[in-house]
Amino acid sequence: MVRVKLDFIDRNILRQLQDEGRITNVELANRVGISAPPCLRRVRALEEAGFIRGYHADIEPGGLGYNVTVFAQVGLTSQAEPDLVAFEDLINSWPEVRECYMLAGETDFILKVVAEDWEIYQIFVMKKLTPAPNVAHVKSSLTIRSSKSKPGVAIDISPNGEMQEE
Repeated sequence: MVRVKLDFIDRNILRQLQDEGRITNVELANRVGISAPPCLRRVRALEEAGFIRGYHADIEPGGLGYNVTVFAQVGLTSQAEPDLVAFEDLINSWPEVRECYMLAGETDFILKVVAEDWEIYQIFVMKKLTPAPNVAHVKSSLTIRSSKSKPGVAIDISPNGEMQEE
């Protein structure tokens, strides 16, 4: 990503799009206080600079029959870079894994796995995750409910640098 100093309007554009990705350019321009053509130019520049990675719909998993979200902590037998990359390549091929983070500490990776039910998740663990090369152990944490799910990051849009309520 290109390092660019973002001004108040750029940060406000990012915050508005993060909160509501389907907003029209005209409405976005109104909310950030500029006209539509320069707003569109700024959005395109933010996309090209890598600040905006893409747009997506926030799907309700339960509506499609995915009723279980599990965080799987995975320990590997080797942390050599080629082994880490091989594991990441493998989990990127598994649609059940929706997010993956490499961690520092005793757990090497944490995976967010979404499944239809607990039995389907167990099959995933037994048939794919545990037998995968280099996997030493897996510890599963079943979610009970989600209390907060906000995409992205907290974006400061105040002119004086103080974080404002969303």
